[in-house]
Amino acid sequence: ATDAALGDCLQAIFRAGMGGPIDQRLFAAAGGNTSDPSAGGFSVGTDLSMALMQMGAEASMLLPYCNVIEISAGSDSIEAPYITDTSRATGSRFGGVRVYRRKEAATVSSSYPDEEKFSLSLLDLMGLAYQTDRLMADARAMGAIYGTAFRNEFAFIIDNEIYRGTGVGEMQGFTASPALVTQDKETGQAADTVVAANLSKMWTRMPSRLKGGSVWLYNSEVGPQLDELSIPAGTAALEPRFVNYGPDGVLRIKGRPAIEVEQASALGDAGDIALVNLGEFVVIRKGALEEATSDHVRFLYNERTFRWTQRINGKAPWRSAQTPFKGTATQSPFVILQAR
Repeated sequence: ATDAALGDCLQAIFRAGMGGPIDQRLFAAAGGNTSDPSAGGFSVGTDLSMALMQMGAEASMLLPYCNVIEISAGSDSIEAPYITDTSRATGSRFGGVRVYRRKEAATVSSSYPDEEKFSLSLLDLMGLAYQTDRLMADARAMGAIYGTAFRNEFAFIIDNEIYRGTGVGEMQGFTASPALVTQDKETGQAADTVVAANLSKMWTRMPSRLKGGSVWLYNSEVGPQLDELSIPAGTAALEPRFVNYGPDGVLRIKGRPAIEVEQASALGDAGDIALVNLGEFVVIRKGALEEATSDHVRFLYNERTFRWTQRINGKAPWRSAQTPFKGTATQSPFVILQAR
């Protein structure tokens, strides 16, 4: 139904822009209108824009796992305090909070959390499309083409930025986070391999309290390596039960889902497999998908230009990996395996 509605709406915009009758429903799109109706520009209505944005979010592999915050009207950023917790050593947990056993008729020392500011501003994610007059004649086909294209490309770019965004003009992905932990490969480990010890040690680098919400992400080329770990190596061998397929067909490692994603690095490169808790990754977004149109840019080609913009950004508040209460190996909600 959304594809047909989108196609019908785009047809109405096209007819209005060409000087034809103006569908009165176009004037109801005030919430998403970013162009001048007198110049032939109308926007996709707010409800439809929200539906398109939601379709893109649902197609994303990683966004549903993130901490998504909707920014309210009148604001284009978020600034919030968060507690520095770079060490779990006594006197450092939660930024320095301490509690004591009190002796009779005595008091204890005061303490307070060390807070920092986490700030993040919205950025525009924008795409352009050209629509021919011929395609304009078929509302359902037009809506399906645009709906599918938006749903998949929006999802792909968002997932790619969550994974590896540079933080310059785009999200700062978890592989660019200052809190990223890279687990060393095994001594003498062959190139382009993943062994059981890699996974076990990556698991130890995830803070205990975050393991329950973690997921594994891997490139399709890593799949055969994981399959080798999910079956017995021989008649007398014991299967490594922490790598297995459940009755639902979902691959799990240490009981947590393993998800194949295109954005993971190629086999053997750093980031070909990752263990992450994306609840520690903040994504902010605002409002519906905005659309504007023009019949001037491609006038000579009998094409109309559509511009789609979504205001969205993201990064992790963590400013460094964390020293555990006991032990020396740092921990983080973002763990990848070293290049091999």
